[in-house]
Amino acid sequence: MNWNDLLSTHRYASPHKSADIRSSFQRDYDRIIFSSAFRRLQNKTQVFPLPGAQMVHNRLTHSLEVASVGRSIACRTVQKLLGKHPELKDRQSDIETIVSTVCLAHDLGNPPFGHSGEDTISSFFKDGKGKELQASMLPEQWSDLIAFEGNANAFHLLTCQFKGRRPGGLSLTAATLGALIKYPYPSYNNGNRKKYNVFYSDLEVFEATMRECDIPTIDSEHNVYARHPLSYMMEASDDICYLILDMEDAHKRGIISTEAIEQAFMSFFDPVKDAGVFKHKEDVYREVSDPNERMAFLRATLINKLVNLASDIFVAHYDEIMEGTFKDSLIAYLPEHEEQALKQCRKQSVKDIYRHPSVVKIELTGFNVIGTLMEAFVAAVLEPDKTYNKKLLSLMPEQFTPIKEGMYYKIQSVIDFISNMTDLYAVQLYKDLRGID
Repeated sequence: MNWNDLLSTHRYASPHKSADIRSSFQRDYDRIIFSSAFRRLQNKTQVFPLPGAQMVHNRLTHSLEVASVGRSIACRTVQKLLGKHPELKDRQSDIETIVSTVCLAHDLGNPPFGHSGEDTISSFFKDGKGKELQASMLPEQWSDLIAFEGNANAFHLLTCQFKGRRPGGLSLTAATLGALIKYPYPSYNNGNRKKYNVFYSDLEVFEATMRECDIPTIDSEHNVYARHPLSYMMEASDDICYLILDMEDAHKRGIISTEAIEQAFMSFFDPVKDAGVFKHKEDVYREVSDPNERMAFLRATLINKLVNLASDIFVAHYDEIMEGTFKDSLIAYLPEHEEQALKQCRKQSVKDIYRHPSVVKIELTGFNVIGTLMEAFVAAVLEPDKTYNKKLLSLMPEQFTPIKEGMYYKIQSVIDFISNMTDLYAVQLYKDLRGID
């Protein structure tokens, strides 16, 4: 792969060009920032219930922080590569902007209630009333429904022409769309892969994006491509943020003690190699006594360390990444000491955070709310002439009207509608349909 193609400014289905003081990639960034889908992230759950007395992360604040970390990884990486690749000097700003943009956009496809929302949509077709629809569509289409994926939905949201909207969705550049794709293949024939990035309905724009960026094919029979190099930076930024900041939120809510989180964060540092960090910590602690402020210091110090490591790993494996042969994520290649610390943090997070009653209750709420909405609106699009269903469908904005014929596209219009909801709107609609005041 080469950077001239990887940083393509071509916009899918966008015939008009206008003069602008901004670069093409800055316009992508601004289109995400000003989109309604991005604003809705403020009322979508990250982990802990919203709203609450404690200010914890939602999907919006998480995405902003991921974008900040992503920019740092991109900046440091390009600086380290300039010795062997001086041609990147003029593209540093573009690379930083693209990585920041895809970091902002990486969670746009998440339905209400996060991963439990994804599971609920999938379960409706895999185990629920939607199962009877399997015979009405192609296997390639059915595989999208039984394993609904927020990553694929983000790509769909940004590229689909919804009814009454312009072609190409937000009409982002090929470079930005390519970097957004962590799992460059569709849901069908994905082997043992748990995730994917492309719905059946979006294959055309996906393939066009890969061709425009000249990203090589790994398996042409199954539409599997190599990854855009910048997607690794976006993925690393997300990996760094969600674990560390989930733990910080858990500390604010009193779920994890100050001592436990301090031990977890400091376990990433070697007392000998990182002696300066331990000394700096003592200096800060003499001046700062507030527990939350101390945790903020430790969080920032740890993020800085992981940013540097992620950048070093990208540079060390640069040739493999550019050849399309690099496997796994950047974080999977952490040195042994940091890898063990990360494993321990993940283990602690599963035990103390993701299984905490407040988190489990949100997940259960998600199953009930999303499950009820799926059942009601899928039934409505299948039998739209019934009196009740007519009234129900009148609640769906016109943009979610199917623009193609067929069962798959009818169902997808319902999923588009529900997955775009905020947690609060989904709960209110659920209450309305159930007659709950």
